[in-house]
Amino acid sequence: MAKGYWIARVDIRDPERYKDYVAAAKPAFEKYGAKFLARGGNFHRLEGAVRSRNVVIEFPSLQAAVDCYNSPEYQIAAAIRQEVADAEMVVVEGV
Repeated sequence: MAKGYWIARVDIRDPERYKDYVAAAKPAFEKYGAKFLARGGNFHRLEGAVRSRNVVIEFPSLQAAVDCYNSPEYQIAAAIRQEVADAEMVVVEGV
């Protein structure tokens, strides 16, 4: 079974409140087997627009990645993130 990946690009407007998002999201990530492959850090723009934070999260399957996002646990966290950051997020299936 192919793994699933969240790819998120984020600009944080309120770093202190973003910490609340990170704490609130943790139970969902643990429940669905998330493994962080990239979480911020240095990056180099090659083409197109960029955001200040780039995140790649691996899940055991595409379905687990989608289920995590849609879970009640994550939706609580998402509401916080949407108040304090601007983001684009996609879920992709691994090869």
